[in-house]
Amino acid sequence: SFDVARKTSPKAPLPMLRSRAKSSMDEWGVSSSLVLKLPSGVTVVASDRDLSRAEETRRLAEGAKGTVECEGLDVSDATAVDNMVRTAFERHGRIDYLFNNAGIAVAGEVQNVSLEDWNAVLDVNLHGVVHGVVAAYALMVEQGFGHIVNTASIEGLAPFPGTVSYVASKHAVVGLSTALRAEGADLGVRVSAVCPGLILTRIFKDTKYVGLERDEVLEAIPEWMAVDPDECAKRIMRGVDRNRAIIPITGFAWILWILMRISPNLVL
Repeated sequence: SFDVARKTSPKAPLPMLRSRAKSSMDEWGVSSSLVLKLPSGVTVVASDRDLSRAEETRRLAEGAKGTVECEGLDVSDATAVDNMVRTAFERHGRIDYLFNNAGIAVAGEVQNVSLEDWNAVLDVNLHGVVHGVVAAYALMVEQGFGHIVNTASIEGLAPFPGTVSYVASKHAVVGLSTALRAEGADLGVRVSAVCPGLILTRIFKDTKYVGLERDEVLEAIPEWMAVDPDECAKRIMRGVDRNRAIIPITGFAWILWILMRISPNLVL
C-alpha cells in the first residue's frame, strides 16, 4: 500500500494514501509508476506487506519527487490500515487522495476453489478497500475535500469465468465506489473506480492456479492487447485529474464496458 503526501507549495502539504497487498492487481510496477506520475514535491508513504517492494518504489522515486517514506502493511488488517491513515493525517495535516490498489487473484473453476481461497481474495480485494475507506473517508468529510481512488478491474464491469472470486470482489469495489461517489459529492469527497484491462504486471505470476497449469496460462496471455504499467499509471492519473467516476484502462476494457452498458446479452 502507499500513503502519499502531496505538496502544492512549501507551506501546504497535501497527504495522499495508496494501499496495496503483497500480490496485487495493481502490482508493483503500476504502483511505482503512479508515484512517478505525481507532481514534483510530493511526499509518499509507501506501504506494503512485503516492505522490500515499498522500498523499491522509494528507490525509483528518490530524487524525482519529494520525500518517500516506507511502511509494512497488510491491508486485510483494519487496525493497521486505520493506524497508518491516522498517522499520515496527523503527520501531514490533511489527506487529499486515497488510492486503494490492493488485489490478489485465484484462478480456477468454482467447483475446485476452496472457501479459504474465496476468503483470501475477499479479505484483500474487498475488505482491504473497505478498511481504507473507513479509515480515510470520515477524515476527508471533516476536512471538506479528498479523492478516493479504488482500483477494481474490467472484471468488475463484465463477467470472466475462471476467476469468479476475483470478479465478485471487483464488482463489489465498483459498486462501493459509485455509491460512495454519490454519497460524498455534496460533502466535497470525490470517488473513482479504476478498471484496468490487461496490464503487463506480475499478477499473473502471483496468482494461485487451481486445476490449471500456470505455464500454459502465462503462455496464452495476449500481450498485444496489454499496456505497460507506465502507460496504465498515466491513464489513471488523467482520469483522476478529470474526476471520472469509472476509469477503464485499455481499449478492450472500454469495448467490454460499452457492450455491457448497451446489453449484457451481447457479452454473456
